[in-house]
Amino acid sequence: MAAALSGTAVSTAALLAPIRAPTSAFIRRSQLTCHRLHSLKCRRAGPIVPAAAAAAAGSSSPSSAVFHGECFVVGDNIDTDQIIPAEHLTLVPSKPDEYRKLGSFAFAGLPSAAYPTPFVAPGEESSRYAIIVGGANFGCGSSREHAPVALGAAGARAIVAEGYARIFFRNSVATGEVYPLELTDVGAWKECKTGDVVTVDLANSVFINHTSGKEYKLKPIGDAGPVIEAGGIFAYARKTGMIASKAAA
Repeated sequence: MAAALSGTAVSTAALLAPIRAPTSAFIRRSQLTCHRLHSLKCRRAGPIVPAAAAAAAGSSSPSSAVFHGECFVVGDNIDTDQIIPAEHLTLVPSKPDEYRKLGSFAFAGLPSAAYPTPFVAPGEESSRYAIIVGGANFGCGSSREHAPVALGAAGARAIVAEGYARIFFRNSVATGEVYPLELTDVGAWKECKTGDVVTVDLANSVFINHTSGKEYKLKPIGDAGPVIEAGGIFAYARKTGMIASKAAA
């Protein structure tokens, strides 16, 4: 927690130690809280229009996904109450209408004086911004799983930040809603503006700002990638045979 509050980047390996190769004991512990996690079951947003480079390569593999679109830029220490205010936590993401409603409130807690452009336009349920760019300690605050779910419900596919609060990173992976990607360069987010057209290339671990013409390296997502691609930790466990599939249950 101290590392998260200080904004110090936590390595992917340290964050994913339990997820990298879930043991039967880990799965049993997860099942004890499945009543809560199932209520937060993600329904991943529709795909973003792929980058031209991805289309030219003919790649359809999720592990080599390329996300392309406008970005929404925030600063350091964006907390979960700014991502999804507490009054909206009564919404149940497993219900399609409430999932969409949750997306409409994504980043509703940001101060309008600092962020005059809303992430989701008034009256809309989804955002025009495919990629979120942030500073250090993104997702600090409470442990609410609704935070990454709200961003995914709004249509965000990836977050590119300097570092993450540990619990937010894990919740992003566990729900499979968004890719929490980490920049290798400090201060890169300050060179981006909301509305810039950007590309996230997972296979090459690169973030490109087409508006400014600058390119940045990303830390590889590593073993978190397959978990997110599967749709979250429970879907991944079923896919890999760690727990019984719903059909066999």
